[in-house]
Amino acid sequence: MSPDSVAPGSVRSAAEVNEQIRALWLRAGGILSAQERAEYELLVVEWAAAMRGQIIEAA
Repeated sequence: MSPDSVAPGSVRSAAEVNEQIRALWLRAGGILSAQERAEYELLVVEWAAAMRGQIIEAA
């Protein structure tokens, strides 16, 4: 996954991003390569943004 593949202000839900994170860990067998680590970091940032958006909507 390149940094360009995650658009700012992504509309994916936290659950969708979390599922992608889980799939990444399963594919990697629990040990991430440098490229997988970069993908993981992008996904975590996207997940956190989605969580913040859900908290704001709930308020």
